[in-house]
Amino acid sequence: MTSAGSTSPFYPPLAEILESFRDTWIFSRVGTDVIPSLRRLLVALVLATVIGVAAGMALGRSRRLAQAFNPAIQFGRSVPGTALVPISVLLFGIGDGAKTVVIGFVCVFPILLNTIDAVRGVDPQLEDVARTFRLSRAQRLIHILLPASAPQIMAGVRTALGIGFIMMVITELYAAANGIGFVTMSARNAFDVPQMWAGTVLLGLLGVTLSTLFVLAERHILRWHTRMTEKDQ
Repeated sequence: MTSAGSTSPFYPPLAEILESFRDTWIFSRVGTDVIPSLRRLLVALVLATVIGVAAGMALGRSRRLAQAFNPAIQFGRSVPGTALVPISVLLFGIGDGAKTVVIGFVCVFPILLNTIDAVRGVDPQLEDVARTFRLSRAQRLIHILLPASAPQIMAGVRTALGIGFIMMVITELYAAANGIGFVTMSARNAFDVPQMWAGTVLLGLLGVTLSTLFVLAERHILRWHTRMTEKDQ
């Protein structure tokens, strides 16, 4: 009721926000702003997953290699992603490549660290059985290490998705030409408050949708793990 009768320029009535949401995001800017934002996020997440899992497997298997790269990893994960935005603009410009690199950079560390811990936590008896059956390294990786590490790797990807979503918005707030964050910031600069709030609503809906879709995909991928857990209980 308070929202419906609001006269504040900063808190417009909900009806105005929903009308702006319909006009901005449903009819005109899906192809020009929503899809590019999601494409950058998904491309960055896929690249971060491939790099994080591959590097995590190597570092998890080799203690010496992990110790050698640990200072660089700890330094990289400590750098705030927001601090990389002006650097990426300077080096790569304001195109999709710069945004994808920054999003992928911050996404790779949760996946990498979770993969390292997962590989180190694999039951040694599984490796002994694999050697007994004379499985090659590639076969041990595909049939032993990856399945055993998958639950923890997926947890890292889930964390990376949340971080990447935040960075997707941040990279579009500065030196951008399109995207949800760009439109929302432009609305603020133009003092189009209903459109600004509409952008915030869209981001909330997208965040919930992406999280739900990931949970469904995770359950499908790890359905064997869920069944084993239920049997143990």
